[in-house]
Amino acid sequence: MTRNKTLSFLTAAAASALLAACAVGPKAPVADLPVTGAGAFVGSTSPTVSTAQARDDWWRLYDDPTLDGLIRQAFAENNQLEAAFANLRAVRASLSEARVGRFPTTTTSAQVQRSRASAATVVGLPDGQKAPEIDTYDAGLSASYEVDLFGRVESTVRAARADARAAEAALAAVQVTVAAETARAYADTCSANAQIAVAERTLELQRNTGSLTQTLLDSGAGTGLDVARARAAVAQTAATLPTLRAARAEALFRLATLTGRTPAEVDQTAAACVRPPQLNQPIPVGDGAALLARRPDVRQAEANLAGAAARVNVATANLFPRISLGGSFGSTALESNGLGDSQNYRFSFGPLISWSFPNVFAARAQIKAADARSDAALATFDQTVLTALQETETALSNYANELDRRAALTEARDQAARAAALSQQRFNAGADNFLTVLDAQRTQAAADAALAQSDALVTTYQIALFKALAGGWQAES
Repeated sequence: MTRNKTLSFLTAAAASALLAACAVGPKAPVADLPVTGAGAFVGSTSPTVSTAQARDDWWRLYDDPTLDGLIRQAFAENNQLEAAFANLRAVRASLSEARVGRFPTTTTSAQVQRSRASAATVVGLPDGQKAPEIDTYDAGLSASYEVDLFGRVESTVRAARADARAAEAALAAVQVTVAAETARAYADTCSANAQIAVAERTLELQRNTGSLTQTLLDSGAGTGLDVARARAAVAQTAATLPTLRAARAEALFRLATLTGRTPAEVDQTAAACVRPPQLNQPIPVGDGAALLARRPDVRQAEANLAGAAARVNVATANLFPRISLGGSFGSTALESNGLGDSQNYRFSFGPLISWSFPNVFAARAQIKAADARSDAALATFDQTVLTALQETETALSNYANELDRRAALTEARDQAARAAALSQQRFNAGADNFLTVLDAQRTQAAADAALAQSDALVTTYQIALFKALAGGWQAES
């Protein structure tokens, strides 16, 4: 009889597994991608980019060993990445826990108990005499299995699996950010050094001019006004240096934090960089479809949508009864050596049906809340897709236009330098007054500073484009 009961239990469990696919509740909303966003980018017509597939290790396009080393260190030491890894491990553990619901749960028990009944409850016990003490030994095994008729367990697993995918995408998003921000901090350090060098060259030129005006004044050929103007130009240029040095320090400290170091441990090689990283080839950008497939935030929003839809099914399944099959087998005896006796064996088997029907209104409220969260997840997904396309197109536009601006500033700088040299020659020959020389030098200084700032912006916009293209998350870390 016991064997037949066991076979019945296994047969019921197998039948319930077939019924588990019958989840109740609405189907998951379809996350459609905009057709117009899947083709070529609007800004991909620029000769500064190519439609080749975007690279994950985009920083290697700069061919800068220092930058490569900083990215490797950031992937190994960054604390935000470490936290994202830990969160992913926790979510995966929760997924494993949810999967356990697909299988029977078993419990083993062993118990030794000494007890004595109240004398008032023992029939025939003489007055004044205590009831005898009894030792009871018990050992057994019990098992229970939820028959997932309405898909509650399977929907819970689907929700946990979606959470794991979302955590993976969140980790990838952190990797993208860490790679981009590390490169940007390094580039900002190099740009600050380049701008400091420009200001120092300008300052040296202006000091030489100031010395010349002082010499002319001492010889009676100059004026005090020329000397004052020259000194004012020197002071004005000198005033830009503290701001530039502060910007360099801020970038270095930011770089130290990103690579898991304290500000006192700034990378000295990065601190000595004198020019922002330069690209010598068009940036591969791919197309909209490839972008949306690789962007971690889009994949995270899609996973959150799947999880929200699965939780609607879980809430809907709570409207229906839960059916569990349970059984136990064991032995109970008054002596420990009697546990193996056949007459002391015990067993039980049977279904358990539980239904919180009186709380149906609370269950329906939970369904409405889960359904609303699913609608919110769908709207978030749609917005994330649009934001991804917007960021990429904006980065493409900023980069292309800044390259045009830099070309114009380069021409302006060259002409300003030529004008400054000519004005100095004419002043030395007595053909022009000192105000013309000072104005030409001021124009040259402004052109040099603007060109240095544009070089910094070009690199900044390049990195912003790489970040928008979601490069970095598949890199070895």
